[in-house]
Amino acid sequence: MTTKEERNQEKKVRPGAPLPPEGEGGFSQSWYPICLSAELEKGAVKGVDFLDGRVVAFRGQNGQAKVMSAYCPHVGADLSVGEVIGDNIRCAFHYWEYDQTGQCVKTGPGDPPPKMACLFQFPTVEKFGIVWAFNGKEPLWELPDLTYPEDELEIFAYKYPEPFNCDPWVFAANTPDMQHIKVVHGVTFGHDDPHQLVEWSEYGLEYNFSGVHGTGAEINWDLGIRGTTFFWRTGTYDGWWLAAVTGFSLPKPGMHEVFGACLVRKGDDADAQMETAKSLTVRTVGEDKDILNTIHYRQGTLTKADKSLARYLKMVRNYPRAHPSEEFIK
Repeated sequence: MTTKEERNQEKKVRPGAPLPPEGEGGFSQSWYPICLSAELEKGAVKGVDFLDGRVVAFRGQNGQAKVMSAYCPHVGADLSVGEVIGDNIRCAFHYWEYDQTGQCVKTGPGDPPPKMACLFQFPTVEKFGIVWAFNGKEPLWELPDLTYPEDELEIFAYKYPEPFNCDPWVFAANTPDMQHIKVVHGVTFGHDDPHQLVEWSEYGLEYNFSGVHGTGAEINWDLGIRGTTFFWRTGTYDGWWLAAVTGFSLPKPGMHEVFGACLVRKGDDADAQMETAKSLTVRTVGEDKDILNTIHYRQGTLTKADKSLARYLKMVRNYPRAHPSEEFIK
């Protein structure tokens, strides 16, 4: 006969199955930050590891930022060591030039450009002081607008100095994780956990809550997630408006880098408010950093407090993945 202790041991629930890692079946079709706008002056080109491959971001003389595959179709030179000529990017090896659609328009020796010589052009937008690329031929959704237009806001865009050792969706999952918000960040909701307030869409969620921040300030915030890589927060902190956006890059599976922007309204108090907004960001990321760098995320034994988190993790499991740029960026 088994003892009571042995029977209880048998009843213990094993950890749940892990969620599929990025790279398995492709990569999430989401908007990813590539670089800060300030890093890409006219005529600048920057190489970036992305989706387990490599891309270049460059800005032509027309001011447009573009993100494309990094390797020249001629013999594979990395275009990040090339240069921008007018609105084109030119390979350093044999002076082949590619226009802003990725098509080869000129070769160094003057041979006719091969029609098949082209780069993969990622859908590219510039918003919140950040250059973003979508993993796909066409975006499934657009980056949201905030309460006020950007020309009415002071914007501080940043890149966190250290990468995180987990896929982007792991950080994004903190937003619908009500237990995490309360326990790790010290937020006290002024009402029941706002599961019933969460509005779900095909590619994300958003909800509003009021309460008290861990700093003691009263807050009334709208939170949102799009895809597996983009978070935003708008609302009032101690009576004044601020916003934060955060994007998660994906250099390779199991790693991401954090880009973001703090936003406050222009005015006499903007400088002081911006310093507070920055300190909140530093505090929040600092509270999450060690957890995210060591987590082995599994959907294990959840409770009713995890209602919104469970639904988001289901979305992550079913989220569309693809890798149309694979043959170009590797």
